[in-house]
Amino acid sequence: MPEFASVLSTSTALPALRALPSLGTQAERLIEWGVHEIAGLSAAEVRAFAAAPAVDGALLAVHPQHAPASALAPLLRHDGRPGFVVTDMTDVDLFAPLDTIALPDAPLYVLTGLDRGDRMANWSPDEALPALTAEDRTPLLLSEGIHWVLQQPAVLERNRCFMTVGSRLRKANGALDSRTPAIWISNGTGRDGRERRNAPKVGWCWAGNRHTWLGFASAAGRRGR
Repeated sequence: MPEFASVLSTSTALPALRALPSLGTQAERLIEWGVHEIAGLSAAEVRAFAAAPAVDGALLAVHPQHAPASALAPLLRHDGRPGFVVTDMTDVDLFAPLDTIALPDAPLYVLTGLDRGDRMANWSPDEALPALTAEDRTPLLLSEGIHWVLQQPAVLERNRCFMTVGSRLRKANGALDSRTPAIWISNGTGRDGRERRNAPKVGWCWAGNRHTWLGFASAAGRRGR
């Protein structure tokens, strides 16, 4: 792991953010955005799930099989611009949870203990994943990262964005594809187009590469009802 990790842990600390809204408020936002319809759920089902007791600061998430990343990304907003998936990631919905991640067997669940992983900025995914596992933390899926930004847009900052290495694509031979998904803010260059400058961007990075502006989002755990 990078020798300068201890320096990064203090220089890239997550700034103070308002707490996540209550699950009830999160549910109403998902309903307003039409996420329940994407997932094939009724508004009543989402509200009923959110009404059950939960840990403070939990994030309400829809199982990726019910609400794929391609459907959620356009709902993101930053600087008034909608989110998008990079043009060379047409297979974004084929990125599935790692074998080590067990999702609740339900369309709705919550995540607790979210962390953007700033202290791991400039680590590669290959370096960060085993470190998170050793800390008994679980890396976020791409869809979970999108849910987090939807409910707490301030978590996505220029030069302090994050990877979601819990989602990976498997090749036909069973090996992992080298791409790892991430969420960051577009500079409006290249194929993104100038009109997308400052828009939330779902893209990918190589598993062996380091980026000073990408942390590794993780959670303490997931649970259904």
